Amino acid sequence: MLLYTLIDIVGYLISIVVTLVIVQFIMSLLLQFNVINAQSDFVAAIWRSVNALLDPILTPVRRIMPNTGAIDFSPMVLIIGLTILQKILYGFAMTSVQ
Repeated sequence: MLLYTLIDIVGYLISIVVTLVIVQFIMSLLLQFNVINAQSDFVAAIWRSVNALLDPILTPVRRIMPNTGAIDFSPMVLIIGLTILQKILYGFAMTSVQ
């Protein structure tokens, strides 16, 4: 039962990271199209915070991936990898409970 609880906590942390990646993507689009202003203290604080949380996770992924020019696929690779990890952990938890 303890193993299932730990895997559930890791699943929640993975969900939080995936949500942060989506927030970063949406904010980058809004900043690029000048929908939100990067000069705003609130927007700049959120942008710095999200980047500070995700850069340590995305940097190793960017090192592994080939250079694709202007398009950064590392957030998508991170989301797919974390989702696969989450499915594997939940599958492991289900088989260990039975």
